[in-house]
This record gives sequence, structure tokens and C-alpha cells, in this order.
Amino acid sequence: MTTIQDVLRGTLSYEDGLDALTVAPARETDAELQAAVAAGVDRLIKGGWQPAELYRVIARLGNPLRAELVVDAIHAYIPKFLDIDPRWRAQAEELPTPRGRTDRVKRLDAGLGLVLELRRLPAIEKLIPAPGDAPATRLRGADNRVLERVRALLAKAESTDFPAEAEAFSAKAQELIARHSIEEVQAAAPGEMPLARRVGVDHPYESEKASLLDAVARANHCHTVWSPELAFSTVFGFDADIDAVELLYTSLLVQANRAMARDEPVKGKARIKTFRRSFLVAYAVRIGERLTRATRHEIAQHTDLLPVLRGRDLQVREAAARAFPRTVKTRGSRVDSLEGWESGRAAADEAELA
Repeated sequence: MTTIQDVLRGTLSYEDGLDALTVAPARETDAELQAAVAAGVDRLIKGGWQPAELYRVIARLGNPLRAELVVDAIHAYIPKFLDIDPRWRAQAEELPTPRGRTDRVKRLDAGLGLVLELRRLPAIEKLIPAPGDAPATRLRGADNRVLERVRALLAKAESTDFPAEAEAFSAKAQELIARHSIEEVQAAAPGEMPLARRVGVDHPYESEKASLLDAVARANHCHTVWSPELAFSTVFGFDADIDAVELLYTSLLVQANRAMARDEPVKGKARIKTFRRSFLVAYAVRIGERLTRATRHEIAQHTDLLPVLRGRDLQVREAAARAFPRTVKTRGSRVDSLEGWESGRAAADEAELA
């Protein structure tokens, strides 16, 4: 069928293309559109996109049906391969289950729009093997027992309504992560190299959330590069440190959202928006200060490791520079609400830093 290709080439308008698909025989049209979506997904998976990333970048555009079609295409992709990296498979299995049948015209509209969106996405760095690639050996991550202890502290922090209790958790939790990071340095295998992992940053207030992720990363021997048009930051570091950063960031964001909802003004849409933005800026700054202080305290107990730590930091920065040779430093978000700034710093002081 030439209709889909004509729309992709721009020789046929979207509306005329959709009309042509609607009146064409359903059996032929549906198969061609499904094949076009599959081809777009195949190109992007081979071009470095992981299931969770591809779903997130489509879902954030606001059309739930397009997101469902992506999930369908990813699930249909799996049976074609015998050997799939377990991290890739786990992401695919965790995607939301499609809701089922919908109106055919809406599905055609979503499918044609999705084909166009998939075509606009660029190839990105391949961080884990795609299905069909040679499997890779994953380096040591954080010890599962440590992660479970951290998760338990995070669960308590996220559930408590008492700031003093969350503060009591925080000292122990960050101490645990910092100490474990030192232990990982001591046990590192010769020649171990830094890795990279992409972490989704969802709207609203993506820039401010990316700043929080960067603050957590910098305090834990990692480096981030924020890609706003693709809805993720790439975190560079050693495996166990990245595990800790991802876990910390996810929990701190939950805690920030809860505190922000508790403290925000009751009235005024514009006032609430500036409050939230200022809150998140202050929260990220203060969290970074607290994490860095705790990490430095732990490092001070192991001054003999300072040359090793400096060497690892240099390796991480070099890895980021190789992957992103042309980065641009962005100006930080404006703080237009003193109320939001003070509330954000107070919430960061209450936060559990697991």
C-alpha cells in the first residue's frame, strides 16, 4: 500500500492519508499499518532504544492508544529471538498491559500518527544488547542485601508523616549507601570500567527533576547528561553507584511530590506553578548538599582510597565525554517563589536519603 509511504514522504497530507486508510479494505490496511509500526519499532530497538524508554517517549506525547500500540509491537518483537538480555526482557514484561479493542478509526489514526512519531526519533547509544545481539556480561551491581535494606528504609521514609522520623532514617540510610560504595571500590576487579544507564524524567517540571537526579548522581560518584527532547538523563558511573542513584532519585521524587502537595498554596494557578518550580529547585540544591556531606564524611574514614576515587571519577567523566562530545550547560531554573524555595529546603531536610 502506498498511502502510508506517501504520508511519510510528505506527498500526501495526514488527513487525506487517514481518509484513504479508513475507506480501504480493513484486512489489507490493518496489516500494512501494523507492519509499518513494527518496522519503526525494529529500527529504534536496533538503534539503541530499550522498551521502557520507547514506551515513555511515546506515552508522554499524551495519546494512550499510541502507547498501547508500541507495547503491542514490543511484545510481538520478543518471540522472534531465542536469546534476549534479561534486562531488556524485564523492561518489556513490565510495560502496561494494553486495554483491548477500540474503535477502528481511532486505532488507524493512532497507528498512522505513531509511524510518524517513530520516524522522528533518532538512534541513541546502545547501553544493553538488543534482541539478536551477542549477550553481554553485566558487571557487579550493588549487593542485593544492601539494596533490600535500602528499599526498606525508603519504604519507611515514603510512608511516614513525621519529618523527625524521616530525618532519623536519613542518616542511617545514606551512611549505608556511602559505606557500601567504599566497599565496592575496595573489591573492584582490575580493569573494571564505568557504565551508563538512562533514567526517565517525566513531566511536568522535567528540568527541575533532572537537576535533582544530577544532584543525587554527583554526590554518589556519577555524572549525568540531560536529554530534554527524549525525556531521559544518561547516568554515567560504576554499576553499584548507578544502582544507588536510581533508587535514591526515585524515592526522593516521591517524597518531594508528597511534601510539595502538603505545603503548596491553596489558590492561584500561577502561584502554585511558581511555588512548585521553586520548591523543586531548592529541594535539589539542599538534597545535593546533604548527600555530599554524608559521602565526604564516609570518604574521610578512608583517605587511603582518595587516589583510587579520583581515578574512578576521571574515568566516569571521560566515559560521558566520549558518549556526548558536545554538551551544553543549561541555565538553572529561576526561583520566583520565596515560599516555594523555603518549603523545598525544609522538605529536603526532612527527606530520607536512602
